[in-house]
Amino acid sequence: MITNRLPSSTAWDSFHSLFIGLLHASSFSLTTPAFAAKKSYIVYLGSHNHGEGATDADFDRVSETHHEFLQSYLGSSDKAKEAMIYSYTRHINGFAAMLEEKEAADIAKHPSVVSVFLNKGRKLHTTHSWEFMSMDKNGVAPSDSLFSKSSYGEDSIIGHLDTGVWPESPSFGDEGMGPIPSRWKGTCENDMTGFRCNRKLIGARYFNKGYGAYAGSKVMRNSTLNSPRDYEGHGSHTLSTIGGNFVPGASIFGLGNGTAKGGSPRARVATYKVCWPPIDGNECFDADIMAAFDMAIHDGVDVLSLSLGGLPSDYFDDGLSISAFHAVKKGITVLCSAGNSGPFKETVSNISPWILTVAASTLDREFDSDVELHNGQIFRGASLSKGLPEDKLYPLIRADQAKLASASVADAILCKKETIDPEKVKGKILVCLRGETARVEKSLVALEAGASGMILCNDEPDGNGLIADPHFLPASQITYEDGQAVFAYINSTKNPLGYIRPPITKYQIKPNPSMAGFSSRGPNFVTPEILKPDVTAPGVNIIAAYSGAVSPTETDFDTRRVPFITMSGTSMSCPHVAGVAGLLKTLYPHWSPAAIKSAIMTTTRTRDNTGKAMLDADGKKATPFAYGSGHIRPNRAMDPGLIYDLTVNDYLDFLCLLGYNQTQIQLFSGAPHYRCPDSTMNLLDFNYPTMAIPKLYGSVTLTRRLKNVGSPGTYKATLRVPAGVSISVKPDTLKFEEIGEEKSFKLTVEVTRSGVGTVFGGITWSDGKHYVRSPIAIGGVRA
Repeated sequence: MITNRLPSSTAWDSFHSLFIGLLHASSFSLTTPAFAAKKSYIVYLGSHNHGEGATDADFDRVSETHHEFLQSYLGSSDKAKEAMIYSYTRHINGFAAMLEEKEAADIAKHPSVVSVFLNKGRKLHTTHSWEFMSMDKNGVAPSDSLFSKSSYGEDSIIGHLDTGVWPESPSFGDEGMGPIPSRWKGTCENDMTGFRCNRKLIGARYFNKGYGAYAGSKVMRNSTLNSPRDYEGHGSHTLSTIGGNFVPGASIFGLGNGTAKGGSPRARVATYKVCWPPIDGNECFDADIMAAFDMAIHDGVDVLSLSLGGLPSDYFDDGLSISAFHAVKKGITVLCSAGNSGPFKETVSNISPWILTVAASTLDREFDSDVELHNGQIFRGASLSKGLPEDKLYPLIRADQAKLASASVADAILCKKETIDPEKVKGKILVCLRGETARVEKSLVALEAGASGMILCNDEPDGNGLIADPHFLPASQITYEDGQAVFAYINSTKNPLGYIRPPITKYQIKPNPSMAGFSSRGPNFVTPEILKPDVTAPGVNIIAAYSGAVSPTETDFDTRRVPFITMSGTSMSCPHVAGVAGLLKTLYPHWSPAAIKSAIMTTTRTRDNTGKAMLDADGKKATPFAYGSGHIRPNRAMDPGLIYDLTVNDYLDFLCLLGYNQTQIQLFSGAPHYRCPDSTMNLLDFNYPTMAIPKLYGSVTLTRRLKNVGSPGTYKATLRVPAGVSISVKPDTLKFEEIGEEKSFKLTVEVTRSGVGTVFGGITWSDGKHYVRSPIAIGGVRA
């Protein structure tokens, strides 16, 4: 039965206005141009509250109501049908349509409309990872590990929104898998290529209408755009990291050999393909993302992972944020990548408090390809390329020294296309600077110019971060500091010589983990009171499944095909945490998404494998703006002791405190009886597992509540107090006698010395066995 559909035309006037004037007043012009171009918009109407017995006929009636509503603005049924892209009928209430700017503005004024926003585009952002996180040893999981305790995530259902999947990959074989859980409502959308699901890969759907609204009908005739098959490689990689089955002997060009498996290797997985070939740099569009979420919630997933994102925006102007809330409301844990726009501040995306946002860091495995200079210097490098043809020293040349007469020095040093003179480079090792163009593309430029090899030197922002790539010729990537030394050596001699050693796999490299330079950073641009990202996880040189439709270098003339590949990015770190979330969901099926999130966040570490503070890519001490709570420790997460829990109402209170009105929030949540809290409530009291004070003037007091999910115990607070402030907690001892018991505490932070910049402290609650950690980020300190 439909309980929250659009009202009939006779009831429109009974609704209060839901339009956010501040948000949209600048988004729509009320003047009509001579020729009004249509763009794809999303009209968001809130939440459906279908009963358990909702049928396809009910969903069809919702769609009809959406068409009738659109028809009332466009003037005819035919125009409405032509304009409609999607009708969201199951959990998310709304539709996507092609509209003129004024039509969108008029619809936004309707009292039953929460928001109207453009169908924005977004970008896509292993064998050893799990051993690095102490979940197994030499491929064997100890009896007390999260792998063993959760039976490897048996029968949890994990979905991902990405570029699809290559179903023939051994990572998605169903050997050892039992019958598909009866609660699964999903389907497998087959195609002409023989795409098939099984007891491991239990669902596959694709959503391309929002993409098609940008691409146009001519582009959409391509048959590869009507399939859940992965023609890019990203989706197969991320889904196998989440829940790939056990695959012995996995490697990339013989390097990193081991048993590949996902974080929940006995979980069932499903793909929702929403990302397609780039249009103006965008691959995944909000209209498709919202349609995929709506269906994934209906299908019955337990966890959803998204390794994609865009610029942070207001919560009701963000299709991913809106969709994630609807999923969390249904008990689904949603995880997203933090983005690859680091190391610059305020770049973190996917910042909603109901999303678990994941940054990227290194692990202790490296694919070393050292660079030797004739003067005896040796620099550690990274690569997956073959070795040089001869064991001898080769002439070195800087890319700017090898430039064509028509090329600029700035472009040549970056080894951009059509900047390098073959006559100057032939038989030499070309030294290029990282930045602006793809790393592997630079090696292609070197190869086409006739170079024997390439040394890729990091630019300053990328610092010490090294990524092993399958370059087109013998190549090695080195750090910024080492690159400066190579450039200095070349400048110091008339006959610079060097050599690139073939790559080898090394383990237990120290210090690790460290933050990846590309990982996006806080503070949170939209709501700085919520510290983002939430955690970090392995995201550099991760080995996982790949697509059989694309080469390792993603170029057409590279005919190589590999079942596994290394990739780097927060796209790779996010599925690691999603796999852990799947394990926790198996172990604790009744835990809320917030409980799972808190357990992962409060059990992290901020020290590397030398016992020292985790470093950033520039070699300096990393901060919570880079790693959030810290690096995940899955075995600790299964027994956190205490958690910071949050309910749907807590999230609604959060939105009230940001200024959204009660009527908007009632439609957004599908909770008609919800009431905003009184004005005395403070945003800083939102029960998040981390604490952020954007600006501290004098003093401030925060309130948090902890819930016991372990054995009875007495917890004592320990504070880490940074310079310039004092921190106190009351009470400093909390006694819990039963599971589910909740207790509150107040944390007071006071200025002791003004003028101090951003500082970081922390609070840890411990009963001697559990350590419940929360960082405290304090902005500019003022008296």
